[in-house]
Amino acid sequence: MGKKDKSSDHTSLLKGNQSLSWSEWLVHEAKLAGQFIFCAGGILVCYFYFGIQQEVVVQGKYNDGDRFTYTQALVFFMCVANTIFAFFMRSKNCKDNVPTPTYAICAASYLAAMMFSNMALQFLPYPTQVLAKSCKPIPVLVFGALFAGKSYHFRKYLFVIMIVAGVALFMYKDKKSRVDEGGFGWGEIFLLLSLTCDGTTTAIQDRIKKSYNRSSASMMLFMNFFSSLYLLVGLIATGELIGFIAFVQKYPKVFWELALLSIAGCGGQYFIFKTINEFSPLTCSIVTTTRKLITIIISVIFMNHPLSERQILGMVVVFTGLALDAIDSKRQTVKFHVK
Repeated sequence: MGKKDKSSDHTSLLKGNQSLSWSEWLVHEAKLAGQFIFCAGGILVCYFYFGIQQEVVVQGKYNDGDRFTYTQALVFFMCVANTIFAFFMRSKNCKDNVPTPTYAICAASYLAAMMFSNMALQFLPYPTQVLAKSCKPIPVLVFGALFAGKSYHFRKYLFVIMIVAGVALFMYKDKKSRVDEGGFGWGEIFLLLSLTCDGTTTAIQDRIKKSYNRSSASMMLFMNFFSSLYLLVGLIATGELIGFIAFVQKYPKVFWELALLSIAGCGGQYFIFKTINEFSPLTCSIVTTTRKLITIIISVIFMNHPLSERQILGMVVVFTGLALDAIDSKRQTVKFHVK
């Protein structure tokens, strides 16, 4: 049997080579387990720190009651860091024939999704934002059906309904909280806008994947590069850049907090790329879903966000729906390849 390429699935490697001795098999499995622990641990640690640090920056209060409200500057830091990361991750031999305007349009929706998501944090606690963003399969499904010409199995819709029901349970308010008194419904509105932009971005990315030659790192590079340009123009045009510089001069630690936040985000991206390459998208999906659950739990403990029994139930329903969707997606992929 011919050799598998480096990106081959480890499971298929074992199935395709039944002549391995027990000692060789044990060594292979131990090495595989070590790689998985390294990748999964990297994702969990990087995004745990990223989530906590993001909440500290956006919802933290500084001297004289000042708060960080420079969302464009925050996202600019993240996009620049992602651009640098993708530049080094991109293969020198990578061929990319995607038209520049296509990347520019996709970057606009990608940027808007990040902006609205961070703006929502000014009105909602981090656990709520994370769980609501777990509804991303919903706009992806809708926009995929409307604009990418995709069709989905009935089970897919059932899993999406589970996710919607879980988020509804989690976000339903018995009484208004102090977080919402500053602006009625703005947090929820920003989350809806962010999810809509997520769906738009995914639909455009699907068309790019079908029509052009490109790599994931190349797409990440150009989308973040254009997003950085948009944000730089926005920072200058709105005058936010001047206010941000003044805020950093008054509170120098903010600059380092943003730098560490960006580095953590890049680290998380690295481990996601490595997990997909070494294992599979399903494995990565399960790890990142678990990461969200752990992040919510830790945020509840360390950032003092108490959850009611109804919210805990809603959280369980959401993550059950996400896990079932991931497993079913992998099963459909396997059937496709078998055929």
